[in-house]
Amino acid sequence: MIREKTLGEFTFTTDSEKIDYEVVVDFLKRSYWGSHLAPETIIRAIKNSLCFSVYFGDTMIGFARVVTDYARFAYLADVFILEEHRGKGISKNLIKFIIDYPGVKGCKIMLATKDAHGLYAKFGFKTLDEPWKYMELKD
Repeated sequence: MIREKTLGEFTFTTDSEKIDYEVVVDFLKRSYWGSHLAPETIIRAIKNSLCFSVYFGDTMIGFARVVTDYARFAYLADVFILEEHRGKGISKNLIKFIIDYPGVKGCKIMLATKDAHGLYAKFGFKTLDEPWKYMELKD
C-alpha cells in the first residue's frame, strides 16, 4: 500500500518506484554505518525493505527503511536527511510518518544509532530495558 503525505514543500511517500538509488547509495557510503557496504548490498537491502522517502519537489532529500513482519516487529534503519535540508523538522516528520504507517504502527520498533538518541526519544524510543536478552551474530 503506497501512502503519501505532503507537508509544506515536502512530500513523504512509500512509493518504491520513486526511490533515487544514487542518492541513497551516495549518502550511505559517506555515513558511519554504511561506508563499508558495497553499492549492490545497499540496493538489495532497499529492494527487500519497506522504504520511506522524502522529496523537495522532484528531488529526493531523505530516506529511511524498515524491515518488518507487518505484525509484531520492525527494525528502522538507514534514516537520513541530506545535510542541506537539516534543521527544518523534516526528520521529525519522517519518523512520525513511519511510526504511523499501517503495518509498522503497533509493532515493536527497534533501531541502532550512534548520534540521534535525542530525535528518537521524542517519539518514545528508549534504551533496551533488558539488553542482556538480546544477542547478535555479525558476519
